[in-house]
Amino acid sequence: MRHVIALDVGGTGMKAALVGDDGALLHSARRATGRERGPDAVVEAILGFAADLRAHGVERYGTPAAAAGIAVPGIVDDTHGTAVYAANLGWRDVPLRDLLADRLGMPVALGHDVRAGGLAEGRLGAGRGADRYLFVPLGTGIAGAIGIDGRVEAGAHGFAGEIGHIVVRPDGDPCPCGQRGCLERYASASAVSEAWAAACGDPEADAADCAKAVTSGDPNAVRVWQRAVDALADGLVTALTLLDPRTLIIGGGLAEAGDTLFDPLRTAVRRRVTFQKLPTIVPAALGDTAGCLGAGLLAQDLLATTPTTPEVSP
Repeated sequence: MRHVIALDVGGTGMKAALVGDDGALLHSARRATGRERGPDAVVEAILGFAADLRAHGVERYGTPAAAAGIAVPGIVDDTHGTAVYAANLGWRDVPLRDLLADRLGMPVALGHDVRAGGLAEGRLGAGRGADRYLFVPLGTGIAGAIGIDGRVEAGAHGFAGEIGHIVVRPDGDPCPCGQRGCLERYASASAVSEAWAAACGDPEADAADCAKAVTSGDPNAVRVWQRAVDALADGLVTALTLLDPRTLIIGGGLAEAGDTLFDPLRTAVRRRVTFQKLPTIVPAALGDTAGCLGAGLLAQDLLATTPTTPEVSP
């Protein structure tokens, strides 16, 4: 059975799958990145995991995967197959595509984790059927994927969709990117966690705790939450002014708050638009599987454009 390897690399863990031509999930697995041992150990963990997945495919289906797709965080040069920079993994200019291709003996597609997740949401999830959409996951940071007619735009240098670094509060909180007042400093799950921990005096409190307190009417929680919603609405209106998406897909940890987030967010965006067309604002459908599913789609797309010759035993 022809299948592909799909691998989604996070800061601490990796999610992987073997995916059939029809999109069926044939096998799934998870493994730690081992980042505590350094950036080279993470690369070796990825190569080893991918090799094990290839071996499983051979054992189970009698043939190796036809291709592999891998999604990684940070800045990715899709064209040259290089992980340019990933602070949480300690990477700079890692030729990951070539390393994997050499280890596996198959074509490999490398992509950005959020763009891969956006690709999956567009084809398989909440954006299915939309010709133009914007996928925005609200997690440790905030990124975005610009979906256009079944593909995701990477930009000229691989930076397209970095909505988290739109400045929404000039002269506001400093951001590690070097700017001040970036959206992700106010509306990411980590930013809400930090603000709520300070407001309630519990250093262990997080964004999920804040959302629960909002539903119970805690005025401090409402204040913290509304601050994040207002900042998010400002950033999203800037994005929809530039991109004019038909559908706006919100995912990540903060979106798990459901209507506690979406009701005030839809209201805040509606109040801010003037001449712009209001997109449909919906929650993401694929959860934390989006990146892995997207990596599988990258591999399948690679096969569609670069057919491979099946291995023939002598």
